[in-house]
Amino acid sequence: MVTRSEQIFVNLPVKDLQTTVTFFTELGYEFNPQFTDENATQMIIGENIFAMLLKEDFFQTFHKNELADTTKVREVLITITQDSRQAVDALVDHALTIGAQPASETQDYDFMYSRSFLDLDKHLWEIVYLDESAL
Repeated sequence: MVTRSEQIFVNLPVKDLQTTVTFFTELGYEFNPQFTDENATQMIIGENIFAMLLKEDFFQTFHKNELADTTKVREVLITITQDSRQAVDALVDHALTIGAQPASETQDYDFMYSRSFLDLDKHLWEIVYLDESAL
């Protein structure tokens, strides 16, 4: 297995930064104040995994292409693992109670259990439990 120290930053445009921060804070995520201002914030997903949430107009300054209309097209699928099926259910159920929309049916295989939701900006988050002992 390769062990490396790279970090991953998923950059996502958001319509209302503060509302988005409130949503993900409610789901238990924290934010790095060193990378937070009125235009963007760094959401900490894991030790080396981050989501940069950028206001749409600020996000647009990084490229010349138009933004994807997430109500019509999918620009990215973000998958995050959890430690158990119960943790998957708890996170997704909570997301749905605070404004997320269900994205697809639950997938339940011997080795994998997943549910998904669309966040407030319609980005697709898939929450997964992988039972590696069943592989």
